[in-house]
Amino acid sequence: MHYRTLGRSGLKVSAITMGTFTFGGSGPFGMVGKQGVPEARKLVDLCIDHGVNLFDTANMYSAGLSEEILGEVLDGKRDDVLITTKARMRIGTGPNDEGTSRFHLIRECERSLKRLRTDHIDIYYMHEWDGTTPVEETLSALDTLVQQGKVRYTGCSNYSGWHVMKSLAAADRLQLPRFVTQQIHYTLEAREAEYELLPISVDQGLGVQVWSPLAAGLLTGKHRRGKPAPAGSRQANGWTEPPIRDQERLWTVVDTLVEIGDARGVSAAQIALAWLLTRPAISTLVVGGRTEAQFKDNFAALDLHLTAEELARLNSVSLPPLIYPYWHQGNFATARFTDADWALHRDHQPG
Repeated sequence: MHYRTLGRSGLKVSAITMGTFTFGGSGPFGMVGKQGVPEARKLVDLCIDHGVNLFDTANMYSAGLSEEILGEVLDGKRDDVLITTKARMRIGTGPNDEGTSRFHLIRECERSLKRLRTDHIDIYYMHEWDGTTPVEETLSALDTLVQQGKVRYTGCSNYSGWHVMKSLAAADRLQLPRFVTQQIHYTLEAREAEYELLPISVDQGLGVQVWSPLAAGLLTGKHRRGKPAPAGSRQANGWTEPPIRDQERLWTVVDTLVEIGDARGVSAAQIALAWLLTRPAISTLVVGGRTEAQFKDNFAALDLHLTAEELARLNSVSLPPLIYPYWHQGNFATARFTDADWALHRDHQPG
């Protein structure tokens, strides 16, 4: 296992995080997986044996059942691993059963601690932007949880660029703990994060934890052009996230991943993960799976080094356009770019 520092913190995290989205399988999460305690224990132990030290869950995954199962299978191992969980999404019918208010965050943190059978959360993510609650209230509530020892680090997830910067600026102004990381969706198929979120991470020292790095399995090579979704896959069961806006582009990316993988004698999934690990500010990739074989295949990506030619091929089929103002900056501002600017622009340079 390789370990990376999470942003500007001193925390070392495994380059692969185990995702527990499939634990429980309650409600719509059953489309993805329905792992109970025995299956979860087997996979968690496998990940720990391979050096994984970070486990990701959320209070709303299977209505808290994912946290309960993770807490049970980590019993006796908790001191040696890190746990991330999240709050913000609706978890009930009441008016305060969603959001990032002081009321909701403190209540949900305490509920998560009980389900996880632990006295602290290592990284507590705001699962989604809440435009109703002032960021000052959210940050103050998180500071309370940090001061109480219930949370070690905080982060955001699924924020836009201005949401992230507004939160960081408020933290600096009020002298409250800053987010140290953000959890984002970022793949060869979905590179929108390069416009703002990756440059912000480079500039502001945020670690990046990538969720669904294989686009819900679409980049594994098992889904192919003109063929129905494989039986048992989440797409075959009706799952629609992430959205695919250009099917032709998706299949061109998949074809290229398969071609490079076949030439290397490895899976398309390993190529997709190896590409992500070359990107700026990336700390760790959240991978899930239903079998030991899937996890072992993903772990193998850590030792896979893509050549300049392979990276160029992947870039050529996946590069997003330079939207305004970036095309203008690309024409006139490159002489004064920082590393944060180059997080977007480097792949757009000729040659």
